[in-house]
Amino acid sequence: MADGGKGRPAAAPGGKALTAEQVVARFNRLRQEQRGLASKAAELELELNEHSLVIETLREVDPTRRCYRMVGGILVERTVKEVLPALEANKEQINKLLESLSQQLQAKGRELNEFREQHNVRLLGEEDARPPRDGAPGGKGGAAGVLVS
Repeated sequence: MADGGKGRPAAAPGGKALTAEQVVARFNRLRQEQRGLASKAAELELELNEHSLVIETLREVDPTRRCYRMVGGILVERTVKEVLPALEANKEQINKLLESLSQQLQAKGRELNEFREQHNVRLLGEEDARPPRDGAPGGKGGAAGVLVS
């Protein structure tokens, strides 16, 4: 009563075979994770630009001048000389986080590309410009690939 491998075109890293639906689901999950990382990186870029703009502005004013800062949803009154070091420290932390996120995004991109190649995933509208794996005009014929929208 074995199915003879029917419906299991690709092998998973653990030796288990994945169905086309599982390949598509995992590919879409990886793409979604990559998009999430890119979205967070863009958000942090905006934060970094805002911090830079505020820091530049505050450097030009009198250090004893009053300014207001949002802390935990509460607006507090401080002086420029109290706020400026905190803003600069925050900017540095955002910069470090952005670098870390950039590395994670690159790693996720490599993981996604490896998964695409391993499971022969093609996107809709994408031309298959890669040559067949064994050099013959028809390829191996065993791995048909998975088409993802």
